[in-house]
Amino acid sequence: MIDKVERIIKERDITIPSLLFYNYKKLEIDAEEVLLLAYLINGDIFFNPKKISDDLSLELSYLMDLISKLTNLSLVNIELKKINNIRTEIINLDGLYNKLLDLIMEDKNEEKETIYDIFEKEFGRTLSPMEYEIINTWQENMIGEETIVLALKEAVYNGVSNLRYIDRILNEWVKKGIKTVEDLEKEKAEFSKRRVQTTKVDENADYDWLNEE
Repeated sequence: MIDKVERIIKERDITIPSLLFYNYKKLEIDAEEVLLLAYLINGDIFFNPKKISDDLSLELSYLMDLISKLTNLSLVNIELKKINNIRTEIINLDGLYNKLLDLIMEDKNEEKETIYDIFEKEFGRTLSPMEYEIINTWQENMIGEETIVLALKEAVYNGVSNLRYIDRILNEWVKKGIKTVEDLEKEKAEFSKRRVQTTKVDENADYDWLNEE
């Protein structure tokens, strides 16, 4: 598991110290504990308190207090292992790596695609400043983001990728009170039903919002 975590972090060009610096408050540690963890990450796996205290200019008793806190937080574990028939204390940082991975995944899950990202993806290009303003105006006029995206998809489906066309669709929808996917499907169904009743038209024909006649 830890090998996988380390590989993920390396593939993302993320250094462990950087993650510590940006997220140490979430780990409930302070600056000195960040320094100690960074040292342990880049240091020897063998636990040598005297050497660590000398290298970091920390009193031995204070160092052990820091180690105790990190152990209680499940970030560090000092294990006793037999190496070459000699019992040796080994530094295990699996807990730290697991918590850092959790933080990476939390950040990834919190990333949300904006409405502008959706437009640029559908159009296959970057929006102009004017287009940003038009989209902002729709939202300022209390047109919901879901409704705007629905209008975008209707336009793209009809082979049109400009905001003027989408604006006309939205104006028609506002008149009809269409605000959700359910409203849209209901209106389409009622429109098809009306057309089938009055003319011999395929009830599955596409709905042209701007030319209903």
